[in-house]
Amino acid sequence: MGIFNKLSTLIRSNLNDLIARAENPEKMLNQIILDMRDQLTKAKQEVAVAIADERKLKSQAEDEAKQAQDWEKRAMLAVREGRDDLARQALQRQQEYGERAQQLYDTWQRQAIETEKLKESLRQLNAKIEEARRKKNLLVAKQKRAEAQKRIHETMHGLSDRSAFDAFDRMATRIEDNERMALASAEVAEDIGTDHLETEFKRLEITDNADVRLIEMKRKMGMLPPAESPKESGQISGGSAQAQQRQISANSSAPVRDAELIEEFDLLERGDKGNG
Repeated sequence: MGIFNKLSTLIRSNLNDLIARAENPEKMLNQIILDMRDQLTKAKQEVAVAIADERKLKSQAEDEAKQAQDWEKRAMLAVREGRDDLARQALQRQQEYGERAQQLYDTWQRQAIETEKLKESLRQLNAKIEEARRKKNLLVAKQKRAEAQKRIHETMHGLSDRSAFDAFDRMATRIEDNERMALASAEVAEDIGTDHLETEFKRLEITDNADVRLIEMKRKMGMLPPAESPKESGQISGGSAQAQQRQISANSSAPVRDAELIEEFDLLERGDKGNG
């Protein structure tokens, strides 16, 4: 078992050295696993030598036992042939081989017990290394999480004086001021560059067009007489049409907002339904 005591001491020494010099935990853990596997390979080689020695002892014990059996057979042959002198010598050899066979057998048994212990220790060591390999990923994840938390804490601590947030607020205020100034400049430029007289005439043209379409709609609904011929329209009804347009223009001279117009139509519809 001395090999595993030596191996354990070596691994602990390497681990302590790596931990003391650890800068990159993930790299260090990978190196530790590699060192463990290297030591495991050496341990396997040592156990293989112990197994080979154990099997050699067993083979030697079996050879000595076979020699003892052979000399016993020779002694029996000598007795049958009446050669007691040879029989005594053969029995003496049989005893010598038998004693050596027993000694080798006892040694082999002890070696076999130790070899089984070595193999069990080797299996345990391999299991521990595999467990360390599985835990390595968890340790690396914990280390990365700890580093992330540390970076976040340092960042939050660096922002605790609100200098960055104040600078952000100042920049936002400046941008909003620039936006308002740009809109104001555009409004001034548009007001200066606009021909108000031309605008007024365009507004009148739109109103006249609406007045003409309104007269046509009233004629279609039968609220006004049909349009006269061009000649009659120019001579007779010209004055009345112009009067109607002036009346409509007067009624619509003030701009009406969409909301007010919609409200007026709703009132008309409700009044029409009530009359119905």
